[in-house]
Amino acid sequence: MTDKTATLGADGNNQAFPVLEGTVGPEVVDIRKFYGQTGMFTYDPGFTSTASCQSAITYIDGEKGILLHRGYPIDQLAEHSSFMEVCYLLVHGELPKRAELDRFTYTISRHTMLHEQLSTFYRGFRRDAHPMAIMCGVVGALSAFYHDSTDITDPEQRMIASHRLIAKMPTIAAMAYKYSIGQPFMYPDNSLSYTGNFLRMTFGVPAQPYEVNPVIERAMRRIFILHADHEQNASTSTVRLAGSSGANPFACIAAGIACLWGPAHGGANEAALNMLREIGTPVRIPEYIARAKDKDDPFRLMGFGHRVYKNYDPRAKVMQETAAEVLDDLGISDPVLDTARELERIALSDDYFVEKKLYPNVDFYSGVILNAIGFPTEMFTALFALARTVGWVAQWNEMISDPEQKIGRPRQLYVGATQRDYVPVDQRG
Repeated sequence: MTDKTATLGADGNNQAFPVLEGTVGPEVVDIRKFYGQTGMFTYDPGFTSTASCQSAITYIDGEKGILLHRGYPIDQLAEHSSFMEVCYLLVHGELPKRAELDRFTYTISRHTMLHEQLSTFYRGFRRDAHPMAIMCGVVGALSAFYHDSTDITDPEQRMIASHRLIAKMPTIAAMAYKYSIGQPFMYPDNSLSYTGNFLRMTFGVPAQPYEVNPVIERAMRRIFILHADHEQNASTSTVRLAGSSGANPFACIAAGIACLWGPAHGGANEAALNMLREIGTPVRIPEYIARAKDKDDPFRLMGFGHRVYKNYDPRAKVMQETAAEVLDDLGISDPVLDTARELERIALSDDYFVEKKLYPNVDFYSGVILNAIGFPTEMFTALFALARTVGWVAQWNEMISDPEQKIGRPRQLYVGATQRDYVPVDQRG
């Protein structure tokens, strides 16, 4: 906390409130006593100007296009780290030493299987159920199978639950995909990497061996790392809010999955891919650029701009390079990628988009990559949930350990009717 204060109030009832200072980022006015001292609430729809917690996990500077996990730039982690290293970093706060990484990887690999009765649980869904609907149900149901890791007051149980969630999410997502296409479930192979194991469970079949393509494996590793955490976004805030009530960790992560399902959050890469398919070829881009500039046209460029980033999304450059690597390795000449590259080039040099700071974001290329690998579009958000689980787990653990944590209880600006008396139904005019 600095020695600075901010004076807030109205009608002569002005009060001084302390100004808090983090290690980086804007200063924060501490308004916890604002209502008690002034009798007023603050009004902040979407909480876009409100810090809901203290956190040491992820830092974003949207103006400069910076994303740090525990201080490490996202592009360095995506280029050099394994996903297990990033998981350890987010959960424990530091990059692991070799022995720590080996022990952590071993622990995660020993939690990859699901309770066998959960296979029956899957068969209760319709074949055409959305994978996110299945994941919400299955993750929420984990608390019915793993009673030994639901006591949130026990640090050891919290860590066991964290390991289970990180380990089992690829199995849950792969089984959701297999169920939708009528293929048998594939059990995990703990000799493979986290991403390699997921690819095998998703695309392998019992009838023949599955060989992991290292280019695809590297692409999935990068995608998982780039989506691992993103500060206090909607789904992470949902996990924290659910956790503030004392709910078990499996219920909290299921709540995060439900929030992520929204098209404004986790479904953005699917929307971006659909837009590129609609444009079709680079020659039609000027037509759609003109439509995007027309205020009366409902068309919007998907995959451009971000609620936080007012600069180039640091994750987008990695995605662009990865898209080229994947399509080149698979020998795919995809007009969607050609369209994406040309659209990005035009938008980055167009004054209209530059002035509005509409730069490509991570969703712009990730849909192209996932489509090329063979994932149907309805699996895109499920993959996002898989990767984001480690961030949710880290944020949940941090919240539970925070001595200042209390149950979430936002207030409101009430605009409804004032008090009125009940009138019997026969007397109502």
